[in-house]
Amino acid sequence: MSPSHRGEPVEPAGTPSAPMAPEPSVPDASVGPVTDDPDGSAPAPPDSDELDVLVDRLATEQALSADEEAPAAVAEGERPEPPLIAGEVETLAGFLDFLRATIVWKVEGLSDEQASARLVGSDTTVTGMIRHLADTERSWFREVLGGVPADEAGYAWSRGHDAEQEWSLEDGASLEEALADYRAATEASRAQLAGREPDEELRGTREARTVRWVLAHMVEETARHAGQLDILTELLDGRTGE
Repeated sequence: MSPSHRGEPVEPAGTPSAPMAPEPSVPDASVGPVTDDPDGSAPAPPDSDELDVLVDRLATEQALSADEEAPAAVAEGERPEPPLIAGEVETLAGFLDFLRATIVWKVEGLSDEQASARLVGSDTTVTGMIRHLADTERSWFREVLGGVPADEAGYAWSRGHDAEQEWSLEDGASLEEALADYRAATEASRAQLAGREPDEELRGTREARTVRWVLAHMVEETARHAGQLDILTELLDGRTGE
């Protein structure tokens, strides 16, 4: 299975290719934020200041309603348990946060050399997978859910839907840099999700979908890569775990 898939294709101008999730976009010469992916519809903020932020598009994730806040980011080293009794969005987001924290937990302590090692026939590596997950967060939560244009979504590792770039590691590629970027991407995703309803339809993509669909897809996508990390990390240093 190719490491470049992103998920169900969505598109405003480009079309993601691959079975699982949309592709991101590459920075100029170095590894800086770039852009990529489909458009979705953002929630209508209740006041003009937030509407300006939405129109500006670069900080859409901060367009929260006056009396709502984004869920707090997960503290380093913690894996939050999903709520047992909660609404639909809170339950799905709880499982997604548990999986995000699991991704980070599984790779802690690996050296840059280990995280860049190719242990299978494809270009799959631990660092490449973290990069892929970070730009996948931007694709689904910023472009699709937030309606941020591809060239303003802040992609860090790839160009357009060419996710192959995420897996192309330069010499000395830093795992910690990739993890820091992943944490930043997930924090922005939480902000985009604040105040959204599960049945809200996102129509800026090729096919309309709901907030519920995006959350369920990201649970599936993140869990899939967590399972792959189980295998890679055991091959690297013998570690096993839940």
